[in-house]
Amino acid sequence: MTKRIRIVIVLSLVLLTVGVMAQESRLYRFSLDDCLRFAAANSYERKSMELTGKSLETTYEQSKQQRLPNLSASVGQNFSNNENGWSTSGSVGVGSSVTIYQGGHINNTIEQNRLNLERNEVQLQRYDNQLATQILQSFLTIIGNQELLKYQIEVLNTSREQMKQGSVRYKVGSILESDLLLLEAQYYSDSNNVVDTRIKIGNNLLDLKILLSMNPTDDLEIITPDTDNLDGLKESLPTEEEAVSLAMDYMPELHISDYDIRLAEKNVDLARGNYFPSISANANVGMGVLSFDGDGNSKWYSKPTESVGVSMSIPIYSRGQTKANVKKSRIALEQAQLDYEQTALTVRQTVVQAHRNVVSAFNAYKVSQVKEEAYSKSYNAYNIQYQYGTITTVELLQQQNNYLNALNSYIQNKYSLVMKRKILDIYMGKQITL
Repeated sequence: MTKRIRIVIVLSLVLLTVGVMAQESRLYRFSLDDCLRFAAANSYERKSMELTGKSLETTYEQSKQQRLPNLSASVGQNFSNNENGWSTSGSVGVGSSVTIYQGGHINNTIEQNRLNLERNEVQLQRYDNQLATQILQSFLTIIGNQELLKYQIEVLNTSREQMKQGSVRYKVGSILESDLLLLEAQYYSDSNNVVDTRIKIGNNLLDLKILLSMNPTDDLEIITPDTDNLDGLKESLPTEEEAVSLAMDYMPELHISDYDIRLAEKNVDLARGNYFPSISANANVGMGVLSFDGDGNSKWYSKPTESVGVSMSIPIYSRGQTKANVKKSRIALEQAQLDYEQTALTVRQTVVQAHRNVVSAFNAYKVSQVKEEAYSKSYNAYNIQYQYGTITTVELLQQQNNYLNALNSYIQNKYSLVMKRKILDIYMGKQITL
């Protein structure tokens, strides 16, 4: 094998490997809406809940069939040996039975299965809300860190220029060596901040991929929404009473508790149904008998046999089992009613607190916004003064740290406001948009 052929083979293998890797890894550019849709379509837990819903739907549809009579056919063949030799005979029949009354058991079971099906749908809605809240938090964390990184890079570029200028000024003797060391230390500190934030963004993206049930090797880019003006979040804020009213109508937790009460009521009805008799009817038709005796003679009895009957089972004494079941089901109903009241109180408290958190977060955001703008202008002014030698290195770096602290506070308060406002929207049943 020549050297040229070996090179061609190696290059072909490399290109094939790159092609396979490109196929395995995909690039996604997602807004928040894209994230929510992708998660809804790919969440394994959500798919499992959907399968549970299909199973409950099958159970519900099957339980409705219990009102109808059943139908079965029977075929029999017998062999016997006696003094005349072997003989055989056969029979064919059709039978049917139907439950006429069973203490309301069939109707109550149907209603119970319907309630279970609807309850699962509400549970799916609650899961969607919980997942949306987690995705929203992760999404906002990413764009917050991305915004912070942008400013950190600007500060790093400024620190690099300050260090270069400081080196020149130190050589001509206009600053002390300690000042130059301070500038170098600040540059490396700012550089480390950039690296740390980039690592955080990478980890945040991985967390978001997990929530989306996305392949961790896929590339995910976030489409950053416009968050420059957040005053509309306060202007569109409903009153506390309106927020509570909307939440009480929407919150899946309340609807689930309501279904629990209705299911507990059906359990009481089912338990009480055991006090009543059960009535059923049946009918059977025999189609005849074909027999062979030991001499090979055959005989066909074609006259059909018919029977119709009604039976009743009356419970008289169950050793206290029915009474105990009724009592326990009523206790369970009372517990479900207490749980509903507790859930309703919790929802009210949660929504009121969430509403007040939005008001508090908006105030913190406005204060931090003013401070960030002030420290930004002050830092720029100090930087110019330092270039002319009118302030010391320590004063410059102190002002830079003040600006970075104000910037961090502003970004945290900014996205904390967005997060708390959107959580309140989730409680009120509104669609999340950024």
